[in-house]
Amino acid sequence: MTSTITDRDVQILVGIAGTLRADYVDPEDAERWRNSPFAWIRAKPSRQKGKIGEQLVAGWCAAKGFDVVRSPDSEADRIIQGKRVEIKLSTLWKSGVYKFQQFRKQNYDYGICLGLSPFTAHCWVISKSVLRRHVIGHTPQHGGRRGSDTAWLSFATAEPPAWLGECGGTLAQAARIISSF
Repeated sequence: MTSTITDRDVQILVGIAGTLRADYVDPEDAERWRNSPFAWIRAKPSRQKGKIGEQLVAGWCAAKGFDVVRSPDSEADRIIQGKRVEIKLSTLWKSGVYKFQQFRKQNYDYGICLGLSPFTAHCWVISKSVLRRHVIGHTPQHGGRRGSDTAWLSFATAEPPAWLGECGGTLAQAARIISSF
């Protein structure tokens, strides 16, 4: 297939798209992610990002020697070291925050939050009781009648909430918590 566009109407659209691009692409943010091994993930739709996050965490845990199996139901993403785990992924937002979304009152023991920055990663392993104390029922993700069924955890990477200190922050710290399951 050739990459040359010969259709005049398509050429017009290409020209218009080129002029609009600057309104939608932040050159500073693009530069921050340039050459990042994680940059491709940012362009994926939310549902795919979630699946990629699950696969990254499952693969990393397996590489660390942890027992990882797929959950037999949709109430958790994986079973790691015998514990039901819900996995959340966030890439670093332009504003310098991670936003871990769609926490629900489901049947899991821990939430694992994997945060990807251009050239580093962060990870927190949060017990369901801690999530209930600080996130679920406290930080609704949506408004309206259904606003209370999902919650999110959002914070600046440079200033995570103090209560997250016991939950990791680095991959090594997260691995130590998982090994204690």
